[in-house]
Amino acid sequence: MFLKDFYSFYDGNISIPAEKASMFAKEIAHDFNPLHDVDAKRFCVPGDLLFSLALEKYGLSQHMHFIFSGMVGHEVLLNFPETDAEQINVNDNQGKTYLQVERSGSVSRDPALIESFIRDYVAFSGQNFPYVLVPLLEQENVMFNINRPLVIYESMTLSFDHLDFQQASVAMLEPKIEVNGKRATAFLHFQMKSGDAVVGTGFKKLAISIASAYEAEPMRVFVDEYLSRKNQYLANLALAGN
Repeated sequence: MFLKDFYSFYDGNISIPAEKASMFAKEIAHDFNPLHDVDAKRFCVPGDLLFSLALEKYGLSQHMHFIFSGMVGHEVLLNFPETDAEQINVNDNQGKTYLQVERSGSVSRDPALIESFIRDYVAFSGQNFPYVLVPLLEQENVMFNINRPLVIYESMTLSFDHLDFQQASVAMLEPKIEVNGKRATAFLHFQMKSGDAVVGTGFKKLAISIASAYEAEPMRVFVDEYLSRKNQYLANLALAGN
């Protein structure tokens, strides 16, 4: 599967270099969260890459719940155990858990279906900022620290009616946000469709550190810089491919 370009094996464990993790974030998910920059002080591997590796390893189950319980740093050794269990912990070699997977129902191991779903889901997920999160923050009159934004992927849930399809696309449903003091939780609901038929639903849960009341002009500048960096990177990538 295409994911082999983003990790390596070491002693039976998976190692994800910062350069490869950042490439996945930018080139597959189009996610330019500063936490995924190679030189970021608090660099972490994108949760969407961990999710993708879990699907590659264990297949796509009818019902799945992912909990991202730790920030994976550069070349942390991760053990994705060989198991048919319904509950799986992905740990490092010190026993610290970074990803918890719960699954049930039927399972598809069709590599073409899994790859197409991964690509569509992570592309959808990578667009959450700024197009979904910024309007939610404005609605609640809160914002993160634009000098040190902290938006963490906490969990994600998938539930399919069945897995009898060749390809599924992801479409946004109405998102919600809950604010509690200096912390906000965003629930980004979506549905999965095969052609015109809805085959499942899910939601992504984000934790956001709140710094102040919403300020339109600083946020506009932050978003403009984010999109400029993103567009320049993708334009350079397209030129390099020609």
